[in-house]
Amino acid sequence: MGKADGIYEQYADLIYKYLYRLTENPDISEELTQEVFYQALKTIKNFKGESKMSTWLCQIAKHSWYKYLEKKSKSRYVPIEDISHKLSDDNNPEKLIIESDNRISLYKQIHILNDPYKEVVMLRILGDLSFREIGEVLGKTEGWARITFHRAKIILIERSNENEN
Repeated sequence: MGKADGIYEQYADLIYKYLYRLTENPDISEELTQEVFYQALKTIKNFKGESKMSTWLCQIAKHSWYKYLEKKSKSRYVPIEDISHKLSDDNNPEKLIIESDNRISLYKQIHILNDPYKEVVMLRILGDLSFREIGEVLGKTEGWARITFHRAKIILIERSNENEN
């Protein structure tokens, strides 16, 4: 068994669970887990050992998740079941369009945030990770994650207020 096999055996379950927390979909989590180890294998020479291997792999997983979301957001396909479910929940089409526009606007604002704000917000909102987990993924403390998220919210609120004026 080579070094790459050992890394996969040691960390595959951790990466899968991390991605499952983000995706809530076992198929997507499995696909992205494979992508993470493929990317890790291609770039293992760049790993300097300055962080834990698990942190490095989680960074790759996070970026794979972001790429997946970006690709998914460009796709306009929405399953008919989702549409019929939303329409049957006493929502009118105008309200759905406004909510969708607001959500897209928010994601655009998050996307133009500088790092680390963007990373923390994406992990918190889309990944539904706790501040402790965000700190672990990014190699920081829980307190750092809380403060960074709070500062990002302030930036987003200020931008929202500027856009309204």
